[in-house]
Amino acid sequence: MKKNSKIFPEDFLWGGATAANQWEGAWQEGGKGLCVADINEFMGDLPPEERNNHNFTSEQVQALLDSKTKYFPKRFGIDFYHNYKEDIALLAGLGIKSIRTSINWARIYPNGDDEKPNEEGLKFYDDVFDEMRKYGLEPLITISHYEIPLNICLKYSGWYNRKTIDMFVKYCETIFKRYKDKVKYWILINQINTFAVETFNHLGIPSDHVDNLEEAIYQGLHHELVASAKAMKIGREINPEFKFGEMSSYHNCYAASGTSENALVALKHNQLQYYFSDVEVRGEIPSYMYRFYEEKGFNIEITDQDREDLKETVDFVSFSFYGTSNIDASGKEQRNICGEANAWGWTMDPVGLRVALNEYYDRYQKPLIVAENGMGFHEKLDESGQLHDPYRIDFYRSHIKQVKEAIYDGVEIWGYYPWGPIDIVSCSSSEMEKRYGFIYVDYDNYHNGTGKRILKDSYAWYKKAVESNGEDLK
Repeated sequence: MKKNSKIFPEDFLWGGATAANQWEGAWQEGGKGLCVADINEFMGDLPPEERNNHNFTSEQVQALLDSKTKYFPKRFGIDFYHNYKEDIALLAGLGIKSIRTSINWARIYPNGDDEKPNEEGLKFYDDVFDEMRKYGLEPLITISHYEIPLNICLKYSGWYNRKTIDMFVKYCETIFKRYKDKVKYWILINQINTFAVETFNHLGIPSDHVDNLEEAIYQGLHHELVASAKAMKIGREINPEFKFGEMSSYHNCYAASGTSENALVALKHNQLQYYFSDVEVRGEIPSYMYRFYEEKGFNIEITDQDREDLKETVDFVSFSFYGTSNIDASGKEQRNICGEANAWGWTMDPVGLRVALNEYYDRYQKPLIVAENGMGFHEKLDESGQLHDPYRIDFYRSHIKQVKEAIYDGVEIWGYYPWGPIDIVSCSSSEMEKRYGFIYVDYDNYHNGTGKRILKDSYAWYKKAVESNGEDLK
């Protein structure tokens, strides 16, 4: 009788995940153009319900660009642009096998519709990938991670415009040709299903450019799926060894209680989360979406050529995992209280990660990558300049154990990537002091500080976990 493995594969991709817009900085250097992240204002002093980094009119975008008083942390990040050699060396010191980051689209095509790419931007990523390879690190590269050029948003209405498909495919062809011998693993669109709270960051659609923003969002998402499929076809012609992945954020909900009504609402909610991976794995639009569009009164343009293009499918499925929620028959969602919450109300649910891995694998029978998993904390150095973070060690110990359990369940998993292995600017709140890393970076929310990198206690712990291939988690 066949027995499932109880240990991590020898070639398992232990890694760490970041994004260009959250760590690079140098927002006006190297020929880079403006991207959506460059107008993500720091609003950490406001309560969450008063923050808005995600939904803008074109007038609001212009006001942010013109502002002399507002602060935009992602413009500065942790200055990886100038410190990439030091940072990659520190990450390599963890013993990891891979780094996930993104290419900032606006570094390659500053306006998105440029005739020729920006050579200085291309050269920067050449240097970054060469530095990774020097340490034997496999790049896992996200092509679009909330970094769409701002010009595409204002001039073309972002992904709502079908012309953006061609601009994205041109961008992809450029980087595929340039890095065909340096990058093997590609994620097309970061968290493609995260559009409710990342509408503008993700799709770049100014709300005053469209009559029905919700309908426009789904049209834009359809264009992203078509663009991704067309890009994969070109990529495989350039290098048949490329491996392409879909990436979602695990936003599935459990039914709040054991009624059929709650179960049905949870099912319909989860289908909308699976929509994107269903298309990118199975190569066609799932039938449940047509009822959804009809009931919403949406008129989504889907051509026969789109349906043909969508037949190009991914090699693996990846996802981010930050916890679980439940939903009742009224559609009300609530975070599952599975452990102590952090300062932002996020709770730890390691068994939920095992559930997610089994759900995705049962549905697709494709290799999986946990592309993000982490939890942010407020942290300060002690009097001796050290940072002790047993809570982070507890977090990763409990989640890695559940990844191992999923492997024993029979799930094929290629890699595990803690989010923010080095402190970077938070995606959702654009603050520096929501810290995820094994490495402390001495900047505050306003970029005050020395920028010094300091190893936390969790650094040595993760190094031991990686070097033991997940066996030593003490």
